[in-house]
Amino acid sequence: MTNSDERTAVRQFIDEASPADAFAAYYALHHNPSRVSLFTHRDSANRIDGFLVQAQTGMDLFRPVVSVRAASDQAALSLFQTGLAPNRAYYLTAPLSLANAVNQHLIITDPELLLIYRLDPAKFEPQINVMVVSNPTPDGWPRFEINANGVAVASAGVNWRSPRFAEVYVYTETAARSRGWGKAVLSALTAALIKDGRLPLYFVNEQNTASIRLAESVGFVDTGAREYTGQASLKG
Repeated sequence: MTNSDERTAVRQFIDEASPADAFAAYYALHHNPSRVSLFTHRDSANRIDGFLVQAQTGMDLFRPVVSVRAASDQAALSLFQTGLAPNRAYYLTAPLSLANAVNQHLIITDPELLLIYRLDPAKFEPQINVMVVSNPTPDGWPRFEINANGVAVASAGVNWRSPRFAEVYVYTETAARSRGWGKAVLSALTAALIKDGRLPLYFVNEQNTASIRLAESVGFVDTGAREYTGQASLKG
């Protein structure tokens, strides 16, 4: 099957409207198809019951992003064996329900449990800060910054965006924290994404309480979805 055929098949299995599936849906359905390898698994009745997407990104040219969704651990194992190469490093994401299958069949280093937050528009109050400037990326994606001495000391941008969602990030230099600048750039980005018709998502390590407080202060709420992530390689 071609990638186009596989993408059509995946739509039968994934919920594109769910924040829990948004990351996997973006890479499986909307990332540049020339930079994607997509593998599907079918049950005994020839119904799709899982997929694995491997994608090249600008974040790490040598370590592809891999996301997997499967109805069973056995389907996940088959996808790992089909879609991953031995002795190759990947950045893997999987729903928490597949964590046991991941740990059983893959070598995982630096594991994280990410909470998936989404913006609640009713809780969002735009914040105006004259220090915030718009500095879009070369491909036109929104990015907002606060600069000091010509250097961005607080910035917020987009990791990926699909027709429905956009995953945001925010970073503040250590010396510039506790001034509300992270909230200011995140608020500006959030307003831009709402205007663009996309719902912002915020993925955060469960132990990063400062980042969680920042997200909640802008109007993000916990969806209850969890993503298990880490550096991964296939066991021999």
